Amino acid sequence: MNTRIGVLVSGSGTNLQALIDAFPLGGTAEIAVVISNNEEAYGLARAREASLPAVFVNHRGKSREQFDAELVDCLRQHKVDWVALAGFKRIITSVFLSAYPDRVINIHPALLPSFAGIHAQQQAFDAGVQVAGATVHFVDGGTDTGPII
Repeated sequence: MNTRIGVLVSGSGTNLQALIDAFPLGGTAEIAVVISNNEEAYGLARAREASLPAVFVNHRGKSREQFDAELVDCLRQHKVDWVALAGFKRIITSVFLSAYPDRVINIHPALLPSFAGIHAQQQAFDAGVQVAGATVHFVDGGTDTGPII
């Protein structure tokens, strides 16, 4: 049985595209659904172009916990085992993390533990670092504080 991955995006979906390219049909892992909190996110178009379910879940007018509960419901409907945050511009709560304990990963655009949070690339540039990169890490209750993979 394949490992089913849910991918959450908010923007253009370049990280999503890398995941689509990395998981060819018939492999041991597959993208089960792509979800965005932004109806106009190009990541949803990328998902549709790859014949993947693409779902918009609106976060406006809801508490973070309500929104996360809706995300969890959608992920469960698609029988997701693991979740990848790929340019997802929302902070997730314990509602989400308790539904997928130790099974949520994030792609962060800086070398952690330096430059956590938003505008990480600008933070690194402003600090004058000589080496930059990205980090994949497990998500915990903090902001970009989970164990690095």
